[in-house]
Amino acid sequence: MTMRRLAGVLAVAAVAAAVLSGCGGENWAKKCTTTGKVVECAPDRRPQVGDVTGDLLGGGTYDVAQDRGKVVVVNFWGSWCAPCRAEADDLETTYQATKAKGVSFIGINSRDDKDAAIAFERGRVTYPSIYDFEGKVALKFDVTQTTTPQTLILDRQGRIAVALRAATTHTQLQPLVEKIASEATG
Repeated sequence: MTMRRLAGVLAVAAVAAAVLSGCGGENWAKKCTTTGKVVECAPDRRPQVGDVTGDLLGGGTYDVAQDRGKVVVVNFWGSWCAPCRAEADDLETTYQATKAKGVSFIGINSRDDKDAAIAFERGRVTYPSIYDFEGKVALKFDVTQTTTPQTLILDRQGRIAVALRAATTHTQLQPLVEKIASEATG
């Protein structure tokens, strides 16, 4: 293992340890309803997502603030993750079915070789992904349980409405996205 790779692995481990210990805030999910691996938050219990920006795999940058007013589906993935490969088609199907309803998708790629991540995306998904090898962007979402894959659904005000802490399917994800998209803006 190269020194650069080892340093990256150690940085990811440190970030994961901080997140798993609840560093940086209270556990918002405890205020919500959890069924299996799905956490749903009532509008008055949803945590606000702060400033989230990052460099896109395809070039350029992304800022979650640019999507305020839209429902944003955030998927944490890696090309090394078998469940991520399994859910990619379902994510793309849901994206295509909901984008006309004011829904945006963004991937957060972590612990990955950049070339492998770009190759993974090619032909699988058409929405962009942030390259987040060290997990710094993921920390900004204040998710106290880190799993890969994981999907968050942010409401139009930029609050976490749903967290899916495992791989998802089109039949599970799309109804949840449409439910959040149908909420009246406040």
